[in-house]
Amino acid sequence: MSVDRNKVLEALNAVKVPSGQSLVDADLVRALAINDGAVSFVLEARDANEARTLAPVEAAARTALLALGGVEKVSIVTTAHGPSGSAAKAPGGEPPALKVGRHPTPQQGKTKPAGVKSVIAIASGKGGVGKSTVSANLAVALARQGRKVGLLDADIYGPSQPRMMGVNKRPASPDGETIEPLHAHGVTLMSIGFMIPDGEAVVWRGPMLMGAMQQMLGQVAWGELDVLLIDMPPGTGDVQLTLGQKTELTGALVVSTPQDVALIDARRGISMFEKLKVPVLGLIENMSTYTCPNCGHEAHIFGHGGVAQEAEKMGVPLLAQLPLALEARIAGDEGTPVAATESPLADPYAQLAQRLVETGVA
Repeated sequence: MSVDRNKVLEALNAVKVPSGQSLVDADLVRALAINDGAVSFVLEARDANEARTLAPVEAAARTALLALGGVEKVSIVTTAHGPSGSAAKAPGGEPPALKVGRHPTPQQGKTKPAGVKSVIAIASGKGGVGKSTVSANLAVALARQGRKVGLLDADIYGPSQPRMMGVNKRPASPDGETIEPLHAHGVTLMSIGFMIPDGEAVVWRGPMLMGAMQQMLGQVAWGELDVLLIDMPPGTGDVQLTLGQKTELTGALVVSTPQDVALIDARRGISMFEKLKVPVLGLIENMSTYTCPNCGHEAHIFGHGGVAQEAEKMGVPLLAQLPLALEARIAGDEGTPVAATESPLADPYAQLAQRLVETGVA
């Protein structure tokens, strides 16, 4: 006998928190999962003080769930985003701790960060096509051409820009609200990866994701930028929809490899932007060719010409065909994008950046 989600929520709704609200109405339950008789979720407190008061609530929730038919195991983790209330401001006058990840606040219409001229989403229909590598290198290439560039890592579940850009520190916040971005290779940076320990999973549902994106766009002191690049997560989920519906996007760049499987997913991403009325500025073919470092033979490992055909069919430009190269991978892993070096592999990114500057979008 299995238990459904509604029965679990009904049981949790009967559990009261110290404020007198039900556990569900207090909006403390995160990441609820039900699998083969096992129920797991996170109790998310605002601070350490509140977390301590939830110990009897956790026990009551466990008892209520185990009383349900079909529930054999209950796993509950209590977390706190911020410090305790007494530690919110240290005696030396330190600012309160910054909390990232919350439910979004109401917003009328589309907005963009103050001082930012252009906002470009860099997207892909699937993971593994090198979208984050393209984002990092394009940001650096634009900065090397004299543009004021910001890079927002919007891949909440798999942030990779801290590693690729060689930055590993927590952003400062003077007031617990404003977020001071970090800087590397001439680029202004923000990523959820700066806010969590390396390797720690982000366990958030849709509203928390949307709230985090709202914060990283609206609370970050981006300053005056010619262009803000947003390294999108793969696919067509909550983050993509939120950005497309709530942010004034100048347009989107879609990254794909030439292989048919990647192109099928890229088409879905393009379709999403069309439905959101976000212009697709062009396609970028990544891992286009591979040149053997020993013999110089050029191979098309992932196929050839597929992205060019798709761009022609759509009537949008094919902006770049970027090679697959070991040097580019090593450079990203070491925190210095290849576009920041004098390697010949930096040239395709410089040409891509120049095209965007010439068209006036960056």
